[in-house]
Amino acid sequence: MNSKGDKPSKKTQHYVSAVEVAKKAGVSRSAVSRAFTPGASVSAKKREKIMVAAEELGYQVNDLARGLLARTSRLVGLVVTNPELGYRSHLVAALTKALIHRGSVPIVINTGHTEEELVAAQKTLFGYRAEATIILSGSPPSSFVELARRNGQPLIVLGRSETGADDVNIDNEGAGREAARFFLADGLKRLAFAGALSRTPTTIERESGFCREAASHGVNVVIGHGDNSNYAGGQEAARQLFSGRERPQAVFCANDLVAFGLIDYVRRHTQLSIPDDLAIIGFDDIPEAAWDTYNLTTFRQDPAVMAAHAVALLDRRQAELEHAPMHDRLSTSIVLRGSTRALKNNS
Repeated sequence: MNSKGDKPSKKTQHYVSAVEVAKKAGVSRSAVSRAFTPGASVSAKKREKIMVAAEELGYQVNDLARGLLARTSRLVGLVVTNPELGYRSHLVAALTKALIHRGSVPIVINTGHTEEELVAAQKTLFGYRAEATIILSGSPPSSFVELARRNGQPLIVLGRSETGADDVNIDNEGAGREAARFFLADGLKRLAFAGALSRTPTTIERESGFCREAASHGVNVVIGHGDNSNYAGGQEAARQLFSGRERPQAVFCANDLVAFGLIDYVRRHTQLSIPDDLAIIGFDDIPEAAWDTYNLTTFRQDPAVMAAHAVALLDRRQAELEHAPMHDRLSTSIVLRGSTRALKNNS
């Protein structure tokens, strides 16, 4: 309280205004606006005075307000479930970096897992009338995609396909086929796939390619499914695959997190040696895959490349609004490490 016994007054946050910049620079308010508008007419001398004043005051243009007045937006929504997990976290990081470099303002919308969380995410995203929406693989449900479409937002879907939306996809089925051929070429015939009951389009394609290629060589694939495509799911899939007498000689995992769980289970609960008794291939090549603990042979899915293609697709869509849905297919390559015998075989 102050000396008169009054309640302390609330402090309000103060943002430096264009009027203050104009006063310090000795110019008009409109001159400040023109100085920060690309292509607007203002002399070089006057622009320099304005920029010096803005720098000294710490002035920043209110892009949100400017966009509302112009009925345009630089906001781009990134819609994702569990953005903190595995490859998804690295893709979100790469997308935000690429979008900021583009001059966009990324908004990460975590859809959550309940109906209430999904509704809240929808209101948040569409309430800001973003320039576009980028949806990451596996989430959210198609109802979210349909709502974005009805709101007239350009849609880019990563790792899956949706009717009427642009997409960027990895050749998951081709990678699955390559994994099967890799094992078979090493003389391994008891093959297994470790996936999840919460099947996403990407993991379905990987499993399908792996099983089809094995079948074309007369080899059956044993399937182990945890609840989710994460570390715990890998442990559960391993429990299913290694509880019987005839254990797999090689396992292709839906992603690296599943592979990590499977590797730790095998080490703790079996006497099998990796890679001499058991070969393992993952998918994504997240940084932990190269750790000595796992030393995992895996398929490389570069998040920076995926992000660059997504942004390029967004630019193309904005230039060709009436163009038919565009599809960008990326290849992937296998990274050889110590969870398979390939390094020994190629030495």
